[in-house]
Amino acid sequence: MGALMDVKQRISNIYTTLRPAEKSVASFIHEHYDDVGNLTVAQLAEAAEVSQPTVIRFARKLGFNGYREMRYVLNHPMEDPQAFEPLEGYDLHPWDGIDDVPAKAVTGAKAMLDEMMQSLSVKEFHKAVSMIARSRIVDIYSVEDSVTPAEDLLTKLTYLGLQCRMHTDVYLQQISAGHLTDADVAVAFSYSGSSEDTVKALRLARNQGAGTVAITNSTGTPIVNWADVCLHAGHGERTIYGNAIFSRISHIAIVDMLYMGVILSDYTRYSAALDDSGRYIRDKVFHG
Repeated sequence: MGALMDVKQRISNIYTTLRPAEKSVASFIHEHYDDVGNLTVAQLAEAAEVSQPTVIRFARKLGFNGYREMRYVLNHPMEDPQAFEPLEGYDLHPWDGIDDVPAKAVTGAKAMLDEMMQSLSVKEFHKAVSMIARSRIVDIYSVEDSVTPAEDLLTKLTYLGLQCRMHTDVYLQQISAGHLTDADVAVAFSYSGSSEDTVKALRLARNQGAGTVAITNSTGTPIVNWADVCLHAGHGERTIYGNAIFSRISHIAIVDMLYMGVILSDYTRYSAALDDSGRYIRDKVFHG
């Protein structure tokens, strides 16, 4: 059923349940169907002689998220509004306005952080901090979007004076993992838990005797099988083209936790290391 017939059918199905003011909106739409899609909510409210909240309430009674969604459907009768979800879990649709983006992005970020707090095991977090703090070398693996939190971990631990390395080339990740020993720790970032090159590198590191830490959003995935410690940043994996793009939000939060945890494991040592690192790059400040 096309959107044209669908909207008219929806109105027909609920018409008897509408309030008088909402029926006024329904009648105006029925009589001016070809033109309604060009009207703003304020213009439709004025034309139907009702309030703007009445128009919005009417659209929601038809099953739309709001007037803009209904207006979009009216203007695109051949398109299925349910087909537009390029960022699953982030409630972004073609009828949304640019002004909505900041609130949507922040709301989504908050939701991911809340989910991470529910999923993260404090016991596993303690283990990860201890492993990293006493390691000879910290080897870090990632691909695609996971490179962002991986590089952040590399930077933070390097500032603490720990010996870290990270290669974006997957061949070098394998070679690096192959040279680890039982005195080292490998940390792998994978939102899905199934990134082939990341899993292979962590598996090789484990086989070489290194301690292994996985930061992921999924349970029961391949990477879990090769991790001594799993830091879960969520309840499960969603579409790879959707929330995975934003996984850095919760994964970077975990990086910050590891950074602070390592500092607290030996405050005197690591605060001194931070001071030293700052002194080494003091001459890099641009003075104009």
